[in-house]
Amino acid sequence: MFDPVIAPSGTLLGLLQRGRGDGTLHALAAPRAEALAALNHCVLNDPRHDWQVENRSLYYARLYLDLHGDLDAVDHHLFHAEDHLDTDESRTGLALAVLGHLASYGRDDALLLLRRYAAAGANWAWALDELALRDDDAGLRALAAPVLARFPATPEGDTELAAVVRDAYEPRPWRLWADDPRAAIGARIKAAGEQGSFDRWQRQMRPTGPRPGWSVQAVFDWAQQALERGSVLHVPAARCLTAVAGPEDRRAIVEAAAGGPDGARCAALHYLAEVGDPAVLDLIEAAALGADRTVADAAIAAFERMCGAAAVDRARSWIHRPDALGASAAGVLAARGSTKDTELVLGALRETVRAEGPDAPLLWTLADGAGRLGIICAAPVLRHVYRETASSHLRGRAARALAATDPSYATGFAVECLWDCEETTREVAALHAETADVRVAEQLRRLAADPAEEAEVQTAVRSRMGPDTAAR
Repeated sequence: MFDPVIAPSGTLLGLLQRGRGDGTLHALAAPRAEALAALNHCVLNDPRHDWQVENRSLYYARLYLDLHGDLDAVDHHLFHAEDHLDTDESRTGLALAVLGHLASYGRDDALLLLRRYAAAGANWAWALDELALRDDDAGLRALAAPVLARFPATPEGDTELAAVVRDAYEPRPWRLWADDPRAAIGARIKAAGEQGSFDRWQRQMRPTGPRPGWSVQAVFDWAQQALERGSVLHVPAARCLTAVAGPEDRRAIVEAAAGGPDGARCAALHYLAEVGDPAVLDLIEAAALGADRTVADAAIAAFERMCGAAAVDRARSWIHRPDALGASAAGVLAARGSTKDTELVLGALRETVRAEGPDAPLLWTLADGAGRLGIICAAPVLRHVYRETASSHLRGRAARALAATDPSYATGFAVECLWDCEETTREVAALHAETADVRVAEQLRRLAADPAEEAEVQTAVRSRMGPDTAAR
């Protein structure tokens, strides 16, 4: 999947792509045709940089309801000829998830569209999972024949069917179909389920790969062999060293961390960082400045896992470095520094935004750090990150930091955050938004009554409302 093209944050499309609460508010105030065009663009061209963790489906489904939008564009997208050419689930996953939420809100057109796609679409398994949560038994039973027709009655087809039944995310349809009296359906599903259970048992009983021997050198050899196969097992190898290494092995481990083979060196660095060895920080610095990126990345990762005062103190001397080690030091101070590190974290926050923009990965940790340390002067930078980032998760972290640093948050961004696409952001807003605003009181009541809303959000809402307020 290509990186999505995100429109400027000041446009309706840009707001909706980011999942911002202001996107909903602007869409409701815009001409309906313009709002629906922007909404359809988002649903049919997934705008998320990380579509597997960022939320948009409930956000877009609610806007379809508010705009009384039809699903013609979604129908055309799902059943376009491209569906059988580009079978990556990211092409249709967002649209199917939106339809699932609309079906749960009682939109029969969404339910029927999901049924049609489950019967004929390339990403049928996703549609079936959505239906498993929302459709009735009769609707699911009607899909048994078209779904099973995808698997020919051959040894290869039966093997593929067994794997699908075994790995099904939502097992309800398969359990219903197993009770079908027709041999071509019920008996076949039962046989596939039994084969899948047998396959799972075999996987549990069969060793999944080579295992290290019971010595320091054996662990080093195992880590090196894994790296040569393309597997990164530095952290598991470090845990194995914790089990087998004694005081007499320290010299060998330090030597490996200083100049051993890459796999052994990475494992040794992680182990020394875990035990807080006094030599590890110098070894990490030497490795991080080396030409080998595998070792350098492992050294930085090992440093970021350290929790002691020595690591924090060293981070104060490294934070001014214009390289990956300096960025790592900034993250360590943001996560574990004290109030005396306020200026260092603030400087790193400003410099990261200036040099790398509002989507820099380091900003996740720096935003958390600004909120944890209560850096009031960070509020202008955090507002910029909140407005401009394309990541709804980073925006949520900026919102939490603003709640701790910006006195105007309760009457400003907290209001729009009640409509945000991320439930954690809505939760923060529900705890802080100023209820004197009539929009806030109305949205809090809506969130409290919405069966699709997350429990944590509703708990936060109820903490702000009296027992009789939600009922009005």
